[in-house]
This record gives sequence, C-alpha cells and structure tokens, in this order.
Amino acid sequence: MDVRTYCNNMGIELTAWKAKIYDAIRKVDKLSTGDKEKVYPVVQDIHMIVEELGDRLIELDKECPSEWSPQKKEIDTKFEKLKQDLADVWGKIEGPLVYDTQV
Repeated sequence: MDVRTYCNNMGIELTAWKAKIYDAIRKVDKLSTGDKEKVYPVVQDIHMIVEELGDRLIELDKECPSEWSPQKKEIDTKFEKLKQDLADVWGKIEGPLVYDTQV
C-alpha cells in the first residue's frame, strides 16, 4: 500500500472515530459534575490524539516519503491509544464496555 492510500484510509477511519467521540461527549455532557470530572482527563487526551492524528496524516500525505514505516507505526499506535481511551470513557459512562470500539 502506498502512503497516499494509507493516509486516505486512515483519514476515513479518523472521521468515523470523530463521530464516535462526538457521541461519547454528548453522553458526558449529560453526566453529573462529579462523573464528568472522572472522565474529563481521558476526554482531553482523546481530543489531543485526534488532533495529532489529523496533523500527522496531512503531513504524511503532503510529504509522501518513499520510506514511511516509522510514521505508520506512530499513527497505528495512536489509533490503538484512541480506541483504548474511548473504551475507558464508555466504561465510565455506561459501566462495562458496551460500546463497539471497532470502526
């Protein structure tokens, strides 16, 4: 797979994750202040990861390097962290994981 195809595919996945994150944030907004405080750090972390992923994908797509495996590894690692953080938020919102973290 070339870098542009990879970036396009990851961009589509990132868009899907943004929708799931929006759903989680809507539920967090309905929580009591105490419960919001429990998930706030994780939600902040999720926002940072999404921003970093978007920036890295744009950068990688623009540069289109011939050797991009280090960037791929970094992006894949961030997506795994995003999945885990979102599962953590959903676990605190709805109890044990009942939300599908697969895109």
